[in-house]
Amino acid sequence: MHSTRRDNVVKLSPSQTADEILAAVGGPSNVKEVTHCATRLRFVLADRAKADKAAAQAVPGVITVVESSGQFQVVIGNAVAKVYDGLPGDLTSEASDRTSPTGGGAGTKNPISRLIDVMSGIFGPLLGVMAAVAMLKGILMIATELDWLSATSTTYAVLFAAADAFFAFLPIMIAATAARKFGSNMFAAMALAGSMLYTQLIGVNLIIDGEPGKMPLQAYLNAGNPVDFFGIPLQLPSYTGTVIPVIIAVWGLSWLERGLNKVMHEAVRNFMTPLISLAVMVPLVLLTIGPAATWLAEGIADGLMWVYDLSPLATGALLAALWQVMVIFGIHWGLVPIFINNIATLGYDTLKAAIWPAVMGQAGAALGVFLRLKSRKTKGLAGSATLSAVFGITEPAIYGVNLPRKRPFFIGITAAAVGGAITGAFGAKVYGYALSSVLTLPLGFGDPLGLGSTFVPFVIGTAVSLVLAAVGTYFFGFSRETLAADRAEYEASRADAVAGEPGAQPAAEVMHANSLVAPASGRVVDLAQVADPVFSSGAMGPGFAVVPDSGEFVSPISGTVVVVQDTGHAFGIRSRDGLEILVHIGIDTVKLAGAPFRDAVTTGTVVRAGDHLVTADLDEIRRAGCDPTTAVIVVNTGTATGVDLLAAGPVEAGAPALAIQH
Repeated sequence: MHSTRRDNVVKLSPSQTADEILAAVGGPSNVKEVTHCATRLRFVLADRAKADKAAAQAVPGVITVVESSGQFQVVIGNAVAKVYDGLPGDLTSEASDRTSPTGGGAGTKNPISRLIDVMSGIFGPLLGVMAAVAMLKGILMIATELDWLSATSTTYAVLFAAADAFFAFLPIMIAATAARKFGSNMFAAMALAGSMLYTQLIGVNLIIDGEPGKMPLQAYLNAGNPVDFFGIPLQLPSYTGTVIPVIIAVWGLSWLERGLNKVMHEAVRNFMTPLISLAVMVPLVLLTIGPAATWLAEGIADGLMWVYDLSPLATGALLAALWQVMVIFGIHWGLVPIFINNIATLGYDTLKAAIWPAVMGQAGAALGVFLRLKSRKTKGLAGSATLSAVFGITEPAIYGVNLPRKRPFFIGITAAAVGGAITGAFGAKVYGYALSSVLTLPLGFGDPLGLGSTFVPFVIGTAVSLVLAAVGTYFFGFSRETLAADRAEYEASRADAVAGEPGAQPAAEVMHANSLVAPASGRVVDLAQVADPVFSSGAMGPGFAVVPDSGEFVSPISGTVVVVQDTGHAFGIRSRDGLEILVHIGIDTVKLAGAPFRDAVTTGTVVRAGDHLVTADLDEIRRAGCDPTTAVIVVNTGTATGVDLLAAGPVEAGAPALAIQH
């Protein structure tokens, strides 16, 4: 395990974190655009070469850094909004001159990357509130189904207004974020979206049944009356809760505004550009863009449901399994509009239902790590990541816990596929959009459309994914080396805790009588049996050797790495009480010029007994005719008076092997 600044007890304020991240990405002048979603700061950089990924990852509070879709994505977790607010205002405020109609910096991206960038920028800022109102809708659904609250009461009406208004006026919310993404005038975009809703919500002066009266245009049309614009027939679909029509409309508005701003004198630009833009775009949207986009949205929904109907089980399993992989690369944003569109056009979505098992698979894997490993640092990280994932934010679990250990991540994916297959096989539905978490499970409750309740299989699929991932990770998620290293770290932390008590012995003496641990799993042999006279003679000092059966090598003692051979086969480590230890991997392996060795620690790294040193390809060492036997030599015994071999025969990495006497 490499030491990073996150391992230290360093706490920064959100503004300090923002300053350090900004410095790591090359400073304000290197930032073309920055937005944030639920967990990440998403930078579009002028020059990627000026950004220091390692420095950004080392900032306290940063979970990891991902480069995807043409963005430099800094994963922070739940505190991302506070860190974003700590960035300079000229970076986070609306700045149309920094944003192109296809999304900031889009010119260097392929079409898929541009689409993902646009969707993340539009929907990311909305997800928090969207989740809140969706949860309120779910709670009201449960309350009415269980007869806790009457759906005809004024109390219900007031609460339902709080829950439903966001979705009823969703095009206006989308218009605001789309305007920022496309570089359009935000208020003109909101007025454009408002006009799309106005036709179906607000009454206008009309002749109704031969008499003057007021009626929304859409209701007037639905009653069989003709609606036209200068003689051109108008079709008025419902835009409530839709996303695709308004995104296309605001994109078109942004192009028109840019053209007008180039020819308008600055004295009249502020009012003439919105005037002409709205006078052109509102009828254009109602005549062409709106209906066409609505038909496109309905076509997408029908097409996906056709695929789903071919094999609901396979579709649910595949979507649940791939979702977290898509999250890693940021491409999951491409599906968010589809989920919302299905709910707007069909009233429900079966695809989104498979995302709950996907989220709970990673939550369960992190829970398995928490339950199995003993290290206090690991438990703290895994525990908080589990809690965060259960409430819908999986990045801390993915990047901080599961993915670095590999097995838990893939076990979580497998468990998600099982849960997704269950939700798919039973046609589980959700009736609103929100982050997938235990709090938003009520979105699948009840049967508001009369299609039959699917809440039970929805919950079962979600629960199976969580439990299966936790159990699978607990029993199969760790190699012997990982468990040994964890045990050594746990024992070291216990020793440090004991050493901190009044009158206690130094920690180095508390832990295994100041022992050295095995640097690798395999078989311990006496130093005299090593086929190198320099080591076997004891000329360099006392010690022991291990014939390894695994290529993962760990530090035999807590201390600082003071020497690392360029070839990666030998390490010098100095403990805090003066012991100097040499770890030499293989006999004559210096001639291999480092080929079998990778992921070596660097000089100056502080390690504990059992921490990672290097990974070696033992087969490659043997094919080259070298002996992989690894010698551990006490080069400078300091105050030690002798050594005793504690183990002989089979041993696991991190297990005590040599005692140092004082």
